[in-house]
Amino acid sequence: MTDITTASPDGLHELRNRHGRQVEIVGPDGQHKKIAVADLTEADNDLAVRFGYNPVFKREFGYLATFSFAVSISGVFATIMTTLSYPLEAGGSSAVVWCWAISGFGCMCIACSVAELVSAYPTAGGLYFTISRMAPSKWVPSISWVTGWLNLIGQVAGVASSEYGAAQMLLAAVSMSRNFNYTITTDTTVGVMAALTVSTGVVNSLSTYWMEKMTKWYVIFHIAVLVACAIALLVLTKDKHDASYVFTHVESTTGWTPIGFSWLFGFLSVSWTMTDYDATAHITEEMSEPEKKAPWAISLAMLFTYIAGFLFNIVLCFCMGDATAILSSPMEQPVAQIFYNSLGKGGGMFFTIAALLIIKFVTFTAMQSLGRTVFAFSRDRMLPFSNIWIKVTPWTGTPLYAVWISVFFCIAINLIALGSYIAISGIFTLCAIALDWSYCIPILCKLIFGNFEPGPWHMGALSPWVNAWACLWTLFVSIIFVLPTAMPVLPDNMNYACVYLAAVLLFSLVYWFIRGKAVYTGPITEAIADDMSEEEVVINDKKKDHGPSV
Repeated sequence: MTDITTASPDGLHELRNRHGRQVEIVGPDGQHKKIAVADLTEADNDLAVRFGYNPVFKREFGYLATFSFAVSISGVFATIMTTLSYPLEAGGSSAVVWCWAISGFGCMCIACSVAELVSAYPTAGGLYFTISRMAPSKWVPSISWVTGWLNLIGQVAGVASSEYGAAQMLLAAVSMSRNFNYTITTDTTVGVMAALTVSTGVVNSLSTYWMEKMTKWYVIFHIAVLVACAIALLVLTKDKHDASYVFTHVESTTGWTPIGFSWLFGFLSVSWTMTDYDATAHITEEMSEPEKKAPWAISLAMLFTYIAGFLFNIVLCFCMGDATAILSSPMEQPVAQIFYNSLGKGGGMFFTIAALLIIKFVTFTAMQSLGRTVFAFSRDRMLPFSNIWIKVTPWTGTPLYAVWISVFFCIAINLIALGSYIAISGIFTLCAIALDWSYCIPILCKLIFGNFEPGPWHMGALSPWVNAWACLWTLFVSIIFVLPTAMPVLPDNMNYACVYLAAVLLFSLVYWFIRGKAVYTGPITEAIADDMSEEEVVINDKKKDHGPSV
């Protein structure tokens, strides 16, 4: 372990001056105790001295588990199944294939930019924390506040939309098993979604030890299912489309003219699948050598998702048959209908259930990330009732209160479907927009202010070019994603994403003026302030670091 006197002289000096050579931590069984900084692991040492946070989680995640976690957050086999209808309706087979290739490259630029920042600043706060290191001190509170809220609502929308997709898959399998003599209603889908979300909360109530064991082998199962399904479809589908249809056929049911503009809506599928890049960052306090493992896991997992998703989309387009027929499937699940048509009842049910298991792993890992985000934001006094969500439960060593408030809001946001089924598509869109902008704001801070200090994983001379393209691409697709996806625009087909986004930003603005501006100073130095009251911390941090709040 690196000696603390060489790890960060400035951090050591301040730690000694204000809190001696000890920090308070929570052990794996929940007990609180003081421990000498010199006795911490290198990763915990870095967390306490460089970033000023108490190491409260046990570091269980190794290389395989971290990579598997990063792959599971995209769940490409299941998430393509959830979102194939968007490019297929927007532009036909060509949109399914080429929107993935084009938008996927932009998403890879965002992913690599995120990986670079995570390598430099590996904390549970993710990219939100990086602003405190890159932006001018007087702007840290306001910029990190907006970034944090965008990231939080993006993660809530991501888990909620994944759970809704999981409910659709489960009901598709039920319908298939009953030879389609089962009517799927929105009310039933919402009820199943709620039950599945609660099950995700139960799994996330386990300790980090069990979460690591569950996550470790997921990637092998995922790849096996993906490869087996692709081979089965190519071998058993009798009437395949030709290459000309797959790569060049354009049709749209959206009503937009020219049709080329409608085609651009196909970008949503890959933008929803290849997002939540910083989910791995939110568990960096649960892995050793996070500055190395996390960025490699993020970049390699997204590269796998990009390539595997592109190839699997091509397979689906060759084997899907009549696009109109699968889009109007009684199961309301086009890809499940493809499985049934090509592989029969048994094969269709098998791969639909496999997709359900995969997307549940997506929700398990996404909820773990979301719970850690709520914990990290509460640690910085950013959320209402932060003193509750920051509690780590003794018998699991995990933030159960943060997990279950996340479960509540993921269910609540999906209740929108009871009023309007079409409004659910806005949740998918909100996830992509909010998360990507929560990444691009720190990336812009890196480019504009020039205070970035790279970690072990960085892109060298390519970095500013990749960063710039990531921001430009996000701006481009964000404009597309808030536009109505069907014409003429009616209440039952409008794009509600902009309404949701405006509502969240309005709430964050109101809460900023009601309380945030008085108590929030940006990411705090917690490891050396445990014996201070909230008011003392706020006053001290304002004097020392930030000046007056903005």
